[in-house]
Amino acid sequence: MKQKNIFIAAAVLLLGVFGLGAVLYKNHQAQQAAQLVAQNRAVLERAHAHTFGNPNAAVHIVEFFDPACETCRDFYPLVKKMMAANPGKIKLSMRYAPLHKGSDEVVKAIEASRKQGMFQPTLEALFASQGHWVLNHASQVQLIWDPLSGLPLDLRRLQTDMNSPEVSQVIAQDMADAKTLHVTMTPEYFVNGKPLPSFGYEELKKLVDDALIENSVGK
Repeated sequence: MKQKNIFIAAAVLLLGVFGLGAVLYKNHQAQQAAQLVAQNRAVLERAHAHTFGNPNAAVHIVEFFDPACETCRDFYPLVKKMMAANPGKIKLSMRYAPLHKGSDEVVKAIEASRKQGMFQPTLEALFASQGHWVLNHASQVQLIWDPLSGLPLDLRRLQTDMNSPEVSQVIAQDMADAKTLHVTMTPEYFVNGKPLPSFGYEELKKLVDDALIENSVGK
């Protein structure tokens, strides 16, 4: 019985040590991510990024996204709902991180749609039809035209603009910035320059709520 109690105590101690180590490692990773962003703040907030909401809002969410990413699709309305619940207080900047195979061509279409003032409708149409043009986790750019045909877009012009130097430059810059910031999966969020300590909607909401509180003090 005594040996059994010693074994149980040792097991509990080992679990405690393991749990503490995991917490410390997670905190260390979060600190490293925060330091990385602080050192590269200029690459996080680019003037070319498409921004929703009040441009002078005190809380700024920067999102690196891939239109073929299911989680990006699912989080998009949640973030917009968060913004609607705090009118004028939050802005959202969308940055490209086409990590799925073939997504680099799809983000060219999204960026080219800005030349016709159609970024948001194009993005939302592609999210809504994601199951149509994403097959086996790979983007099929030839299949996006049917979902986009219902929008007031000049598709011939869009296809030409997709290959323009301006569009290529924006996407190349976003991809380079994503690499600098160690963005390896999407969606990746930063709130007022702070990365998520761990991924999840509640974690994102808490970071936004904290920023809202911080910027409301004394106002």
